[in-house]
Amino acid sequence: MDKNLQIAIEASLEAGKVIMEIYDTAFSVELKDDKSPLTEADKKANDVINSYLIPTEIPVISEENKQTDYATRKTWDTCWVVDPVDGTKEFIKRNGEFTVNIALITNGKPILGVIYVPATKVLYFADVTKKEGFKAELESHETSLEQVLKKAAPLKPKEGNSNPIQVVGSRSHMSQETLDFMDSLKSNGSQVEVVSKGSSLKFCLIAEGNADVYPRFAPTMEWDTAAGQAICNAVGIEVISKETDKPLMYNKENLLNPWFLVSK
Repeated sequence: MDKNLQIAIEASLEAGKVIMEIYDTAFSVELKDDKSPLTEADKKANDVINSYLIPTEIPVISEENKQTDYATRKTWDTCWVVDPVDGTKEFIKRNGEFTVNIALITNGKPILGVIYVPATKVLYFADVTKKEGFKAELESHETSLEQVLKKAAPLKPKEGNSNPIQVVGSRSHMSQETLDFMDSLKSNGSQVEVVSKGSSLKFCLIAEGNADVYPRFAPTMEWDTAAGQAICNAVGIEVISKETDKPLMYNKENLLNPWFLVSK
């Protein structure tokens, strides 16, 4: 296994342990400048992940780090992209659908990705270059790498066309653009079923064959999508920008993503 992938897995498990220690307490919630929520779990998980990634001497873009100016970032050919707690709103609701996201980016493209679901101890990890993606259901956040590999099963997206087409989306807050997208599928004679999940688990649904397509016609940041894109790309799923009709790119001047579509 790639050394950096090992480090990312270890960092995600350790972060998951810290997150769940806070999850089980009466934690407080702050609001950041952009009005998004921040908890002690975000901060502590970020500290844990930084402690693993900084020694690699590869620069880190994290939601909870102070962002480096693009004048410097544009000189980076490789960097980490991290969301210590993706789905902070889900964390606050205590519904379990939040993740630790860690990706390694080279020349704007995700090459390694790890998504860990602390509440269920489910780990997704992938090496895009090797075209390998895996899911491991763990019993402890302190699982060794050797045990992770023993428990890992290859991810297998759906093959062929399915009917109904399972579309990843929100059951309660569907944008008009997403409704229009589903109407376009129906106009081609397909039935449509909505599958709902929080955080980067939406990417995992596609990668493991539990959904067909994920239209994201709403704002996301690079740290929301980098690990999920790596996992999808490793098993042949594309994450295509609606702006360029090309794969989403990373370490851009503006870290905000365009709208995108995840599908085969």
